[in-house]
Amino acid sequence: MNKGDLVDAIADKSGVTKKQADEILTATVDTIVETVAGGDKITLVGFGSFEPRDRAARDGRNPKTGEVMKIKATTVPGFSAGKSFKEKVKG
Repeated sequence: MNKGDLVDAIADKSGVTKKQADEILTATVDTIVETVAGGDKITLVGFGSFEPRDRAARDGRNPKTGEVMKIKATTVPGFSAGKSFKEKVKG
């Protein structure tokens, strides 16, 4: 499913136009990205949590040469699925 398919599904389920569904989806994703980039966590009960996660510095290996290289510490976005989401996917 791509964004267009998701917009269609949201419009069908909610009874809004596709344009409105696209605007809502875009605003939701933008808000999640801005909030997590700002260092905060978003929890949607039953769905999951979006949060920034710190990744420690570590040694890596150049796949071409096999040479060991240092990978700097960084912050990455993380998602943890909620219990009901996990159970639904598990079947």
